[in-house]
Amino acid sequence: MKNARETIIKILDQVFNNGAYSNILLNSELNKSSFNDKDKALITEIVYGTIKYKYTIDKILNYYLKNNFNKTDSFILNTLRSAIYQMRYLSKIPDFAAVNEAVELTKKKVPAASGLVNAVLRNYLRNINLKYYDENSSMKKLCFEYSFTEEMVKLLINQYGEKITKKILMGLNSVPSVTVRVNSIKDNFENVFEEMDSAGYDVEEGSMCPEAIKIKRGKNIDNNLLFTKGLITVQDESAMLVAPSLDIKNNLIIFDLCSAPGGKTTHIAELMNNTGKVIAFDIHKNKLPLIENNAKRLGLNNIECRYMDAAVLNRELINQADRVLMDVPCSGIGIIRKKPEIKYTKDLNNIEELIEIQRKILICGARYIKNGGIMIYSTCTLNKMENENNIKWFISNYPQYSLEKLYFGNADNIIYHPEGYTTILPNENMDGFFIAKIKRQW
Repeated sequence: MKNARETIIKILDQVFNNGAYSNILLNSELNKSSFNDKDKALITEIVYGTIKYKYTIDKILNYYLKNNFNKTDSFILNTLRSAIYQMRYLSKIPDFAAVNEAVELTKKKVPAASGLVNAVLRNYLRNINLKYYDENSSMKKLCFEYSFTEEMVKLLINQYGEKITKKILMGLNSVPSVTVRVNSIKDNFENVFEEMDSAGYDVEEGSMCPEAIKIKRGKNIDNNLLFTKGLITVQDESAMLVAPSLDIKNNLIIFDLCSAPGGKTTHIAELMNNTGKVIAFDIHKNKLPLIENNAKRLGLNNIECRYMDAAVLNRELINQADRVLMDVPCSGIGIIRKKPEIKYTKDLNNIEELIEIQRKILICGARYIKNGGIMIYSTCTLNKMENENNIKWFISNYPQYSLEKLYFGNADNIIYHPEGYTTILPNENMDGFFIAKIKRQW
């Protein structure tokens, strides 16, 4: 595991210090490595776990490093972080092994600091039951136990209350399983499910969506023949609820205004049975080939990709669409279980510019719908300023549009608001999500 430990520290350094995306960097590093599957799994677990619990780990390290925390070399700090994570959260690795590995790695890279690493980790083990937060503050306790910043916990408590906030934090810390969507254009659910089971995957039906298969255990899905043949697409179940909310029928014209990488675009095309036209717009021209490649793999020929800024009105598109999807850029709080660095990289006190973009997209999308048409506004955040507040603002300013109620079934993580929109709280099966269905009345 020596090279694996160095890879872990390398990835943590890039994520914490250079703003790298953990999922992209981790996949890149592991794909070009010669690690076996067991080592890859452990690297993944330690990397994601250390990022997930960084706030808590740093509180602990700050106690032992005192005023030297911010002066500590990045390599040493990340070595300590990963070791504390293993000792605090991973029962499969003995404490002495985690300490020894950290000390040996430090001797190799920064020999002069090996004594410091040894002392900090052994001091931590001697004080394993020490409290590192103000026990009189329930908010600070939540921050420490679930490893979220005070800024984020305060925002969630103010918007949801402490009971639901705790549920949200637990969900955002859950380990996501891989979920795939069956491509009904190429095969039916039963056949694909049986093929995946025969291929050695431990699978079960999704919790909410009829097209969903949850992979509890199995190999890398990208190398799966069913994926290559276009029978399945990786997609979270929350995201799978969006396309059906558009009330899709054959031969419609549907706009997807913020489409890359194309998961919802292709789902729309599949539900329309490869008829009509789905026009996929995106502001990032370099991402459009991702959609085109996905469409080709899935055997879909009713998708057309175009470059466009969704926040700027395109007058040629006014009154041209039967349906419009606006899966707008957002703060991403709902997908923290897959991108844990969002905990520390999002400044929730300065999102006015983001909200302005979201509202511009809403206004433009509304102009593109024909009379009687439907549009969906969705986000993968739980911040009500980007969700409920935007929808209330839009409906109050544009009376020709009304909210339509959504219903996906009974589930303890779904909030059906009386106004009509829906909030999906994160859990082990689903990302946090928000969906609003809006109809143009005249």
